[in-house]
Amino acid sequence: MNPSLTVRRIAAEEGAVFRELRTASLREAPYAFGETLDDALAADASTYDDTARKHATSRDIASFILYTEGHPAGLIGACFDDSAARRAFVSELWVAPAVRHLRGGELLVNTAGDWLSDGGATEVYAWIADANRTAMRFYEALGFGPTGEHTRSTRAPDQWESLLVRHVAQQQYLAAP
Repeated sequence: MNPSLTVRRIAAEEGAVFRELRTASLREAPYAFGETLDDALAADASTYDDTARKHATSRDIASFILYTEGHPAGLIGACFDDSAARRAFVSELWVAPAVRHLRGGELLVNTAGDWLSDGGATEVYAWIADANRTAMRFYEALGFGPTGEHTRSTRAPDQWESLLVRHVAQQQYLAAP
């Protein structure tokens, strides 16, 4: 990894940074996310502030920001669903094109996966559009594989998404004697 890259959980006061990254991702790759750029731009700033506060403190959902030399350059979401199985997901990964070659996407996925593992996950899931071959190859290179589960895209019902999974080791903490 490049030493100029860092990832940290979003801070409660970073609503504007969250909005900046979300709108940048939708401008660059509108096909890859569940919302539209128009929806993101129309949302009130308080919506992003509320999301940042929730994602900074929740035990069930978080956002992580990639920084390069102190500037925000990427974003990923991580969450536990509310099913009885409490499945763990990463979603909405985006890295600015200018820094993709620095492997920031890998750092984001691994950081989010570590947070989910710390929360008890032994498997991390990601829904990926079947047509997004670049994303499929990226996740497969990180150890994600098919579950066999497919669904129609909510944003583009004529397209399909596949559920991928990666098995993770739970963190083992030893009590001090």
